[in-house]
Amino acid sequence: METFNVHILGCGSAKPSNGHLPSCQVVEVRGKLYMVDCGEGAQMQWSRVGLGMTRLGHIFISHSHGDHCFGLPGLISTMGLLGRTAELHVHAPADLRPFLDCVLATFCKDMGYRVLFHEVDTSQHALVFEDRSIEVWSLPLRHRVPCCGYLFREKPLLPHIRPEMFACYDIPLSQANNIKMGMDWTMPDGEVIPNARLTRPADAARSYAYCSDTLFTPSLSSWLAGVDLLYHEATFGEDYLLRAKQTGHSTARQAAEMAVLCHAKRLLVGHFSGRIKDETAHLREATDVFPETLLASEGKTFEL
Repeated sequence: METFNVHILGCGSAKPSNGHLPSCQVVEVRGKLYMVDCGEGAQMQWSRVGLGMTRLGHIFISHSHGDHCFGLPGLISTMGLLGRTAELHVHAPADLRPFLDCVLATFCKDMGYRVLFHEVDTSQHALVFEDRSIEVWSLPLRHRVPCCGYLFREKPLLPHIRPEMFACYDIPLSQANNIKMGMDWTMPDGEVIPNARLTRPADAARSYAYCSDTLFTPSLSSWLAGVDLLYHEATFGEDYLLRAKQTGHSTARQAAEMAVLCHAKRLLVGHFSGRIKDETAHLREATDVFPETLLASEGKTFEL
């Protein structure tokens, strides 16, 4: 099966903490890397994880709060120092553009590559990017500033060839791609071997949803239906429910309720408040509602 991994570089919230760095993740799909949010320390964490920066082409920012974007200046500058020439694409709400423009004009004037900004409408669930491997959709969230999450959907995979059938019918391996695309095979005597006999069904396409800072929003569940891995912010526990509402955040229990609503296969919680001293209690709160819950942690990789 092709690679589809989520690497956690940071899963803390805005208040500095000895335990966590601000929000930053890297989604790895079929050899390509896509960054989601870019808090402080992103480039240092990147080097610790050992991912090559040359494979990073797109950064998706959820909103303009500093704990989600203050890592951009250093990361962009370092890429320039490393001799990057390929374009870098930043997808973000409109209010991030002045910040990015200032960074580029002040610190990154003579880089050997271009940084292109793509505005994301945070009020819409819409396709914001696609390539041969994935589609990325925006997810309207409710926070104190314009904010959106991102849904990564793998494009359908091709079926698997059956090597034993290729050998049986003496089919050249050079025809493998044609047969994966649906072609039948015609024998020298004119007999047609149907494609279904030569292939096995493709692996199911996978999906990953990143729900950054947001109030609990049940309406998201229809867009997240059946997601393989749901990352949902869980800044507070239920004992701080009022604080969560006041600041535009969710609790661990609410994150788990979202996973139930959308029939997610697994839930990953993060964006932990500096108030949290015992994350196992946070985990228990979520697993009481949704047993397949995991805690985000810097350096961890989650495979889909």
